[in-house]
Amino acid sequence: MRTSGREFDRGEEDAAPVDMLLQLFEARGWPCEYVGDDEISGEIQGSWANYQIRAIWRSEDRVLQLLCLPDVRIPQNKRREMFELLALVNEQLWLGHFDIWSNGNVLLYRHGMMLGDDGLLSLTQAQAVVEAAVSECDRFYPAFQFVLWGDKSPADALDSALVDPAGEA
Repeated sequence: MRTSGREFDRGEEDAAPVDMLLQLFEARGWPCEYVGDDEISGEIQGSWANYQIRAIWRSEDRVLQLLCLPDVRIPQNKRREMFELLALVNEQLWLGHFDIWSNGNVLLYRHGMMLGDDGLLSLTQAQAVVEAAVSECDRFYPAFQFVLWGDKSPADALDSALVDPAGEA
């Protein structure tokens, strides 16, 4: 596996963003690889699906963009309903947002993190951003499926997906 050109000290508190994310993925046993000097791609098993995670570091802006793709493709005949659902879903989010990538009509969750002047990411930040992305994809995955495959209206799909079961099974 290729490294970013600097040795990574496992005792280090903060690191270059893609290096820290790579360390997190390796520690969790999640497959990942460098796509470029400032980009990694990996895969995480969520509750509903495997999610592709891509992280892109823009050093000139000190912004780390994290994308989580649940491998959901939007057919042309469902685009209007999905855009309506995305608007409803995005109202529920504090961080990040869902979107439809115009190249391939792929659903994705996107979050940009502005890092400090040093451009370093801590392990705690890396864990939080990845866990938030997977959590939000898991949380809303059923709503997307209800619209795509269950022919529910966007509002009904969201209501059905956000129902909390009472008691324990």
